[in-house]
Amino acid sequence: MPASMSGLSEGSPSPALRDLPVLLVAVVWGSSFLAVQRVAEPGTVVAMLVLRFGLVLPLLGVLAWRALRRLSRAEWLGGAALGLVLSGIFLLETYGAVHTSATNAGLIISLAMVLTPLGESALGRTAPPKAFLAAAGLAVLGVALLTGDGGLRPPTLGDALVLGAAFVRSAFVLATARTRAVRDTDMLALTWVQLAVATAVFAVVALSVGPAPWTVARSYGAGQWAWLLHLSLLCTLFAFFVQVWAVRATSPSRVSLLLGTEPLWAAVFGIAVAGNRMGPLTLLGGALVLVATEWGRRTAPGPGPAKGGSPGGADTEGASAEPAPV
Repeated sequence: MPASMSGLSEGSPSPALRDLPVLLVAVVWGSSFLAVQRVAEPGTVVAMLVLRFGLVLPLLGVLAWRALRRLSRAEWLGGAALGLVLSGIFLLETYGAVHTSATNAGLIISLAMVLTPLGESALGRTAPPKAFLAAAGLAVLGVALLTGDGGLRPPTLGDALVLGAAFVRSAFVLATARTRAVRDTDMLALTWVQLAVATAVFAVVALSVGPAPWTVARSYGAGQWAWLLHLSLLCTLFAFFVQVWAVRATSPSRVSLLLGTEPLWAAVFGIAVAGNRMGPLTLLGGALVLVATEWGRRTAPGPGPAKGGSPGGADTEGASAEPAPV
């Protein structure tokens, strides 16, 4: 961590002020689903992803340059492998976000908080607590009501894609914890490698899917550029640095709880700004998802030695364990 960031924790007047930047991250992450809908359509998703991360990579690269030069071949390969998984997460989330409401996307992706401890228990061959299983069941019921609009209809394409992203995101967290090559790697350098590989994947896919990124860039007006910069600078760059600083300035548990308010902010933006409408049963489903993810977070299995991985497994409360949402 840069020295300038480590000093931020010194002399902080109160825990509330230390928590404020983390809460702002949850807010901007909650707004990201709406931002995606403002800058992307189904045919321009890949091009938008190239632009979003193409803008942030040079800035991160300058800051990570020294750490990148120290990476070993194994660390480069490990980071690249995780970057491939990360590209899948962003593709699923972003395509899902443009095919469903911002509210649904934000609530469904929060299920990763429940899925990750379940995956950790499965890999460790340990039974999760009964309270956690109850929370997981409540989350499934909530998603069924939310995506079915209170009925028994199947989820929309967008809902299914975001749900798939939640599963892949959980797999990404578990894989990151178990990739020996990157266990002690500088997090800034590792993040740059992952995002660079993901951006390269998007650039290759963009050659055959939809318009070229520069064509999409020329078509954007001032409002769309503002939303794109919001995604690049706030939802990605700002969020990363706040998380890295926050887990050193406060406790990982506090960071996790504050970031867990993301789906609530997604619902706020979706309803207040995008005009999403939710019926009584759909509102109940959304509330159940929020309650279940928080309950699941509090009753999740404790960390244990991971077979073939680092102690503590998924590190679901760590600053950089999970990728930023869309």
